[in-house]
Amino acid sequence: MLAEGSVRNEGPWKGIDDFEIAVAEYIDWFNHRRLHGEIGLVPPAEHEDVFYRHDPAATVVAASVPSLH
Repeated sequence: MLAEGSVRNEGPWKGIDDFEIAVAEYIDWFNHRRLHGEIGLVPPAEHEDVFYRHDPAATVVAASVPSLH
């Protein structure tokens, strides 16, 4: 039985497609569902989101960089 939020495609993989799916699932889990103890038991993506919402310097830098579009 897998723990809630754990990666499901652990192998064995039948080909490169299975491997790519497993890597994508792991990256998604690592960034969006893993609770990181050093940052308050929140997922890294959530912590980064909060950081950029509350850091005025990051907003100023982003606004000062010209768009490529």
